[in-house]
Amino acid sequence: MDERTPIFAIAMAAELAGMHPQTLRQYDRLGLVSPGRTPGKSRRYSMRDVAQLREVARLSAEGLNLEGIRRILELENQVLALASRVRELEVALADEMLNRPGRRVFAAKESGDVISLRAGTRAQRNTELVVWRPMRGE
Repeated sequence: MDERTPIFAIAMAAELAGMHPQTLRQYDRLGLVSPGRTPGKSRRYSMRDVAQLREVARLSAEGLNLEGIRRILELENQVLALASRVRELEVALADEMLNRPGRRVFAAKESGDVISLRAGTRAQRNTELVVWRPMRGE
């Protein structure tokens, strides 16, 4: 069981969040906090849902409207998803570096484009020299 496991009925979740059950139903309809559902369609809240309900209450007390709160929660969820993806990519990169020690996986051009390199090759460097002389009168 983890923080996302939907285990709390609406009455218990409302008590844990310090809210009325009808408030939880309204937040569900608005998409602020979307609990899991049982086969009989009853709402089941996780610890993460309860934490989000508390965050909604805090932001509401600070004067934010429900649409603003919905947007903040949406962005926070995106940040969590992106952070999780970054961790996955870091693990994959670390595994690749362990499996292929001393080899480059990729390189970046001056423009920022990422290029793949074959094992044992080096990225070509731009060695052009540009000389600039100001014209008279500048």
